[in-house]
Amino acid sequence: MRRRRVRWKIVAAGAGVVAIGVLGFVAYGGLGNTGSPTQQLRAWVSATGLGQSIGTVVGDAARVRVAVDEHKGTGVLHTDCGVMLTDAQSGNGELPTPNGELTQLLSSGYTLAYEAGTDCYNSGSTDAKLLARATKERIQAEAKLQEAVTLVDQLTGSTLSTTTTTQPGDNGILG
Repeated sequence: MRRRRVRWKIVAAGAGVVAIGVLGFVAYGGLGNTGSPTQQLRAWVSATGLGQSIGTVVGDAARVRVAVDEHKGTGVLHTDCGVMLTDAQSGNGELPTPNGELTQLLSSGYTLAYEAGTDCYNSGSTDAKLLARATKERIQAEAKLQEAVTLVDQLTGSTLSTTTTTQPGDNGILG
């Protein structure tokens, strides 16, 4: 009798897991992508918050630029650079996109922003060589992310709205 209860509990648990899997399958449209490539890309952009992700990383880069230019010190630089590398890592975690070229641009941009944040953080505001490399990587990251925005605009036929966390007058590429 006790064995039957255990078996029924296992069967019930298994059925629950299968039900959750079926619901997830139905909710996300099955195994393949549905719709045209443009529809797939628009859905992905919306679902991932791509505009906000790019805007956030670019805003982070603007804050790092200000911290370096104004010699804000190690504490500020650690904070700003750490935030940038974390946000870049988060954006990279949303990949791949439904478009290979866009995936490459975003991956490159986010990776460069991550490397810039890491080098900037490790510079401790005193290692000029690391700061110079971080600056170069940051500029390259912003350029790649801008290329990605342009590509999304071309592929979707609409303008990708990027939100930034920069202050007015920071003159970030998107803000």
